[in-house]
Amino acid sequence: MPSPESEHIPAPRVGEAPPEPHDAPSESGRQADAPGEAALEAEPSLHAGLEAILLVVDEPVPEVTLAQILERPRQEIAEALRELAAEYTAQGRGFDLREIAGGWRFYTRETCAPVVERFVRDGQQARLTQAALETLAVVAYRQPVSRARVSAIRGVNSDGVIRTLTLRGLIEEAGHDPEHQAVLYRTTGYFLERLGLNDLDELPDLAPYLPDDLEGIEELQQ
Repeated sequence: MPSPESEHIPAPRVGEAPPEPHDAPSESGRQADAPGEAALEAEPSLHAGLEAILLVVDEPVPEVTLAQILERPRQEIAEALRELAAEYTAQGRGFDLREIAGGWRFYTRETCAPVVERFVRDGQQARLTQAALETLAVVAYRQPVSRARVSAIRGVNSDGVIRTLTLRGLIEEAGHDPEHQAVLYRTTGYFLERLGLNDLDELPDLAPYLPDDLEGIEELQQ
């Protein structure tokens, strides 16, 4: 005896293919389920968005700024930041996420300081890279100057180079900008010693050493 379900399924006519079961996936359904396709079209997660932004910042970023950029409530941003910080600590990562000076930023973990110091100091005798020389010149001629200002003049992020120059003793912190509270940097006595100068007034004029069409030269020498 045919089952009750089979009574509702019409028999195929001659030359016709049998009907597909109702639960068989359609071609469009199979294409939509292609591996990775949905992930490529979806927006990044909140955690991923926060990590991407914090990897490129020069200064600690306030929660309200992150909330505006990611279009999420500030409380949700604050909770996500603390979740990331706790996750990095639990996993024993070499970096952590800290709330400093009213904002959030990545820092190398304190327990890794000896390793980082050895890495930087092992290259003390090596010549400075082009990026380090450019950054050092900006600090020397514009001091005291913030990281953001250095990056704006160079046109690239200079955060890592500034940390290297600081660890090498060529530049140091010189207080905070009264308007934006950004950390300011200046050259050190060791910088003068290495260049054989008595004071900054003996720095040479930059104009003869740079192309006439170099943008920003006026800013650098002011």
